[in-house]
Formats: sequence, structure tokens, C-alpha cells
Amino acid sequence: MKTFLVLAGFTVLAAPLAAQVPDSAFIRRALRLHREVPMVDTHNDHPWEMRDQRVMAFDAHDMTGPLPSFHTDVLRLRAGGVGAQFWSIFLYDSMIHQGAIRVTMEQLDIVKRMEARYPDVFAPARTADDIVRAHRQGKIASLMGIEGGHAIENSLGALRLFYDLGVRYMTLTWNNDVPWADANIGAHLHNGLTPFGYEVVREMNRLGMLVDLSHVSDSVMAQVLRTSAAPVIFSHSSARALADHPRNVPDWILRGLPQNGGVVMVNFNCGFVDSAMAAQSGARRRAQAQLRVQFGGDSVGYRTALAAWDAAHPASAARPTIAQVADHIDHIRRVAGVDHVGYGSDFDGISCTPRGLEDVSTFPRLTGELLRRGYSDDDVKKVIGLNLLRAMRQAEAVAARLQRERPPSTATLAGLDSVGVGR
Repeated sequence: MKTFLVLAGFTVLAAPLAAQVPDSAFIRRALRLHREVPMVDTHNDHPWEMRDQRVMAFDAHDMTGPLPSFHTDVLRLRAGGVGAQFWSIFLYDSMIHQGAIRVTMEQLDIVKRMEARYPDVFAPARTADDIVRAHRQGKIASLMGIEGGHAIENSLGALRLFYDLGVRYMTLTWNNDVPWADANIGAHLHNGLTPFGYEVVREMNRLGMLVDLSHVSDSVMAQVLRTSAAPVIFSHSSARALADHPRNVPDWILRGLPQNGGVVMVNFNCGFVDSAMAAQSGARRRAQAQLRVQFGGDSVGYRTALAAWDAAHPASAARPTIAQVADHIDHIRRVAGVDHVGYGSDFDGISCTPRGLEDVSTFPRLTGELLRRGYSDDDVKKVIGLNLLRAMRQAEAVAARLQRERPPSTATLAGLDSVGVGR
């Protein structure tokens, strides 16, 4: 699992196979709504977690049986009423020009082999209509999103080929700046997007690939909202007003979201949900930065000092609750509107999950909590899937228009940004 945002000393692994969801009126109503419209989760890191746990073959990793070291298997996807799953194609940003495209392709291969191995469960989906069709057939629509623009290695040609292979969103950065865009906790070298970064956004619009603003700096968020001709998404982010973490979305961005039509898919990661955990995470990041300066190249001294800091600042053992996740949905609904929020769990990419949201079987509990709070059936349908489907359909319509108006871009990083990268 990607444990980079989990507080030191606080790791909650995936629980054993989750029990059936509680038998209550709200849960039964939630499950009915999941049957009526596809419940879409835009971020699940299962392909990377397979790679991380070194189980690349489905003979050794049978998804139809229980997989207790993961958040995801077929039994729990079915119990959770999942209608469409975007599989995150993750790789560390340090891999740029060091196998980034290869590692990305290997994870795309994992998803395609999964779809071929379980054709009665997963239906490859590339459009909003494909998702609806799969749902009507009783299958789980299977889609892919790349987590980090470093995966394209500064190549619009690679971006187009990833689209051809089925990728339907790309997160512009991960945690560190890429050569053409700033990350939320990066060095902010570019004051947002470079000219080539703007061209990446325009080419994604022309393709019909959703621009994902999770992980990017606030400047990039604002610049993309002003630039993108299609709705954007935040595939796995929550509300910064409730948990002050740079990975979350500030209110001033939320207020501008309706004009673009974008959707914030709320993340379940404890450190993005709970305000105290977000504060602790921020304090640890600042301590790390200071210690790096203090110790320079002395990696042993740095690790020893960081361990001492962790011992002196123990993390809370209390996990946030499902109600706190619903609070983030409530907040985004109040600021941006109910048309601009959805689910982006980050399952199999996080080591701490809120109580009540331990794995993919638990989505109806969150839907049930929204119903308990007085959300109408129509508003719940928007949150669990229709908002994302609407954004996809708008992106598809924009792409159809732009493809009539202009050819594929042949711009390069070196040509637009006047840098001597030679690639």
C-alpha cells in the first residue's frame, strides 16, 4: 500500500473479509439506489497493491475468493453494490525516465487480464454509456485512470496511446512537481502550469480524458479550471475546510467548480478526513523538511532524528468515523452544490480507513448515512454515480467537437518551455 500519508506508528491494514452490511431501513434503501444507478468509485489502487504484494498472476490472486490483505475482491465489490470502478494506475514520480511508461503499461495489463479472467464480473468500459450498459447487465464497469502525469514522460504521443488503451483520466501530478506542473506538496517550481502543461490539458480535452486535479497545487487547480473546456475531477480528495491538508480542496476552488461542471470525489484516507490527523501529518512534513536541511546527506542521522520526532509526537489511535466522511460530502454540497460531489475511496492505496468504511463492501453504509441525514433519493443518486456520469458525458461531447476542430497536438516540452530535456 501507498503509506506515504499515513502517520508514523499508525497503520491499519485491510480488515478481514467484511461482514454483511447491517440490516436497516437506510441500508436497504441504499442498496436499492445502488441497483437503480451505477455506484461509481473513481480511485482504487488494487493494480499497484498487487504489484506491491508481488502477486501479479490471477492464479495466485483469485479475486473471486477472499483476499484479506486487500480492501478489494469480487465478493466485497458485490456486497458493496459497486457499479463502476476506476482502477488507479499508480507509480512513484521518481520513476520518470526510469521505467515510468513500462510500469504504467504493466498495470494496464493487470487490469486487462483481470477483465479477461472474470468476464462475468467485469465489463471493460470506456464511456458513460458503457458504464450504464454494464450496470444493466449486472456487471461491474471497469475503467482506468493514471495517477500522475509523470507516467507520460512529457510525451503527448504517450498520452494519446494511453487513451487508446482505455485510460479515461489522468492525475496531472503525484506528490512532487513534474516538469510542466506543480504538485500540492512539491517545490512549486512553475507557479502552476507551464506552457506545455496547458497543452497537456488541452490535449486531454481533445481526447476526452478527464483532467484529475487531486495532488496538484492550488495554482494548478485554478489555472485548469480557467482553461479546461470539459469538466474536471478530483479523483480522491476531500474538503480542506474540515481537514487542513494540501491534498484536500479549498473552498475558493469549490466555489468555482460549478462553472466548470467538475466533481470532487471524496477520499476515505484517515489523514484527509480527520482534522487532528491532518494537522499531525502537516507537522510531520514540516519536521521532515527541517531535518533534511539539518542532516543534508547524512541519511542515517536523518532517519534517527525522524524516529525520535515520531516517538515524541505519537499519533492518535482513534480512527475517524463514517459520519466524518459524510461531513465532507455535506460541506462540498453546501459550497459547490450537490451536482459536484461523489465517491473516490482510495481503497488499496491507504493503510488507515474510517470506522465503518473498512473495504469496498461498506459503500452502502456511507450511502445509508447520507439518507439518514435527509438526502433525497435523487440527490443520493447524483452523489453515488450520476454526477460522474454527467461529467464524463460532457467531456465526451467536448472531445467530439474539438476533434472536428483541430488535429492531435505535436507540441513538445522542449519546444514550448524552452528547456533542454531532449525528450
